[in-house]
This record gives sequence, structure tokens and C-alpha cells, in this order.
Amino acid sequence: MNFQAILENFSHAPVLFFFMGMIAVFVKSDLEIPSQIGKFLGIYLLFDIGVKGGEHLFDSGFSPQVLTVILVCVLGSFTVPFLVYKILKLKFKPVDAGAIAATYGSISAVTFATATSFLESKGSDFGGYMVAGMALMESPAIIAGLILIRMNEKNGQPKIGKSKSGLAHILREAFFNGSVFLLLGSMIIGYVIGHGGKEELSPFVDSIFMGMLSLYMLDMGLLAAGRIKELKDNAFFAILFGVGFPPVMAVLSIALCYVLNYSMGDALLQTVLLASASYIAVPAAMRLAAPKANMSILLPMSLGITFTFNIALGIPLYYYFIELVW
Repeated sequence: MNFQAILENFSHAPVLFFFMGMIAVFVKSDLEIPSQIGKFLGIYLLFDIGVKGGEHLFDSGFSPQVLTVILVCVLGSFTVPFLVYKILKLKFKPVDAGAIAATYGSISAVTFATATSFLESKGSDFGGYMVAGMALMESPAIIAGLILIRMNEKNGQPKIGKSKSGLAHILREAFFNGSVFLLLGSMIIGYVIGHGGKEELSPFVDSIFMGMLSLYMLDMGLLAAGRIKELKDNAFFAILFGVGFPPVMAVLSIALCYVLNYSMGDALLQTVLLASASYIAVPAAMRLAAPKANMSILLPMSLGITFTFNIALGIPLYYYFIELVW
């Protein structure tokens, strides 16, 4: 097997900055990114991805392929939690298993951004409608995870009709979560402004994107290395699942994308979406709707293990196999 793509990915600036952040934690450096700056970088990435997606969607228009992508994303996001829940429940409490299942049904916008950067470095085209699919994957996963948790609640615990755990509140959190709202809103604006707006925003959306992504990846490296330490009980199972989930989902996704006649760029992004895990929107929603879920398990798995695997090895490996199949 040719590992040239993996080696090339390691020479990619955002990936190097990610590992720089991890190394800083391991050597106990006092390097840190202030939380407000980290939040701003995250907002910028969602804004950038959304606007670019809207612009691409303006160029490509709506087609059966666009509707196919959206359908695959929504159905995948809703069904994956149910598929992995029984495996997770072997080692974790039902409430923790449900929250983790929702995390793995959802997506990582930063992994998606890194994959788009990887495709651009390869000169491989992809459709802006993939952003629409990504934006619609947060809510179904959150709803599926909460359904699983409520189905397994014991008597005496909060039911789905009370206070902040109510169904209306859950749906509002799922569809109007800040990251989802920003992503969808930026995509709509990118679509509305078309080519004229693209030129206006180009210095902010295109020119500085790689530098901003690199700084954000540095922050992610610092966070990921710190979160890994929180895995104590069931660490072996958590690591095995966190590393095993992405390639299994990647195989299924690549096969599905081939059958549905995706382009290579779209196939990589679809694979990354199905093989990644959320560490922003879903944990935030679960912290509110399922406060008994253990975040010290959820975040190390999604951020410390799965995110690290996808950034370091997953993206170039998926693309390598896509090239072989296509």
C-alpha cells in the first residue's frame, strides 16, 4: 500500500499545528489559546465553510444529486446512533451510551474543514451542497440520542415532557443551536450574494482561511491532549471504539458513494461526515437535555481519539481508497 498521501497530510500546516498543540501539553508547556479567541476561530470556520458552501451551491444549483446528498446525510445522522448504541451499552450506562451515540451520529465541522483543505491541495473538486448536508446532520443525531436516553430511563428520572428536557425545548436546541444556525445562515447568505458577494468576501473567506484553520487546529491539539487524560475506566474499550468507528463507517460510506455515483471529492467529504464525531454541538445539547451524561467520557472519545485519528490518518487513507475504487 502507498502511504504517500498520509505523509503528504502530515506535511499539511493545520495537521502539524494540531500535533504541536498535543506536544505542548505532553511537555507541560504553558502555551494556551485564550478561550474567547478559540471561540472566535470556531465561529470563523463555521462562517467560512457556510459562505463557501453557499457560493458553490449557487454555481451548481439544485439537482437530484443535491437531494441525494441531503437525504444520505440526514438518514445517516439519525440511524448511526441506533446502530452503535447497543455496542456502547456493553460498557457504558444507558445515559452515557445514548449521549456518545449521538456524538458519533453527528459531525465534526473542523474535520470537514480540514478535508476541504486537503481536497483543495489535491486540486480535487467538490460540491458546495456537501455543506448543506453537513449542516443538517447535527439535529437528527441529537434527537436520536435523546430518544435512546429517554427509552432507557428508569422510573423517577425526568421525562421528555418536563421543563428543559421537554420535546419542544429539545427540538429548538437541535435546530437552532448556535453552530447549526451560523452554518445554515452563512450558507444561505453565500447562496444569495452569488458571484458579486464572493468577490467582496474573498479576502476574508479565502486569503486567511489556512492561517485561521492552523491556529484553530493548534487549539484543538491542546484540548485533545488534555481530554485524553480524562479516560480512566473502560479506557481500552473507549480507545478501541474511537479508533475502530471511523474506518468501519468509511468502508460503508465509500461503497455507498460509489453506488450513488458521487465524485471523488464529494465521496471524501461524505465519508468524513459519516466517520467523524461531534465535540461542540452535541455535547452542548446533551449537557442541557441529559445533564447526567458523563462529559469526561464523551469528549475524550470524540475529540481526543476519533478527531485525532481522522486528522492524522483517516482523511488521506479514505482518499487513497476512494482513488483506488473510482
